[in-house]
Amino acid sequence: MKTLLITRPLPEPVIAAAREVAEVTVRETNVPMTEDEVRTAMAGYDIILPTLGDACTASALTPGARCKLLANFGVGYNHIDVAAAAAAGVMVSNTPGAVTDATADIAVMLMLMTCRRAGEGERLVRAGAWEGWHPTQMLGLHMSGKTVGIVGMGRIGQAIARRCHFGFGMKVIYFNRSPKPLADMPATQMQTLSGCMAGADVVVLAIPGGPATRHFIDAEALAALQPHAHLVNIARGDVLDEAALISALEERRFAGAGLDVYEFEPAVPARLRALENVVLLPHLGTAALEVRTSMGLMAVENIRAFASGEALPNAV
Repeated sequence: MKTLLITRPLPEPVIAAAREVAEVTVRETNVPMTEDEVRTAMAGYDIILPTLGDACTASALTPGARCKLLANFGVGYNHIDVAAAAAAGVMVSNTPGAVTDATADIAVMLMLMTCRRAGEGERLVRAGAWEGWHPTQMLGLHMSGKTVGIVGMGRIGQAIARRCHFGFGMKVIYFNRSPKPLADMPATQMQTLSGCMAGADVVVLAIPGGPATRHFIDAEALAALQPHAHLVNIARGDVLDEAALISALEERRFAGAGLDVYEFEPAVPARLRALENVVLLPHLGTAALEVRTSMGLMAVENIRAFASGEALPNAV
């Protein structure tokens, strides 16, 4: 039986399923693995089930190591150097589909929270500073009927678009790095990123992470936002230039932002935490028990296929 390292505790049904196909070791900490830890694990196990933040770098993925599969827990895999893995003869899989609806739901929640100033309002009540209802109290942006601009129209981007169009009657515009026609709703693909940013009342980032998209949303892109617009990021933290975002929010160049991810998470800059015009969540995108269980079982299915000599269902 193949040996498997699961790099963080996972829901019990996932551990049980994994034990049916491999000899399992669970790393009993939620701190991401360092390069040295990954390198050691590569030498000691046949399979690793890595999670967000584990340093699966080129330095750690050395050719000739015992491990031949990284069965990633999650759809995003920017913490894995896929090219280095391939060069070392290591296969990589992920868990697409399982995360789509949960992440899209979080996007809509953040859209509503930032547009309607929900975080600010909750802090007001908790501080005992609310003086009661009045007609001009904490006026925000009415989201229904507005235009949403989605950057990245993959599975998650499309799920967000459906929620916005069919749920809130929003006009959908989007920017994608390749042509991506949508068949099930009216939507306009913009030819430029700046056009998408400038044309929307709410912009949602749903592009994959990785070197090609680092700081994809920079100061220039943020400058295209309308003064009343809101920005939501449920992608990866480093697709957004966090320093440029903080400066823009401090200067109130646009209305507000909702973030579930951060450039250097779990570190969140004090300047960002001090702002009232931003909603901050602790990377809750897939944080529902049934979703995390489905993700884990999908990873286990890739492990089962590998152990049986079959093609990976979700090869990267």
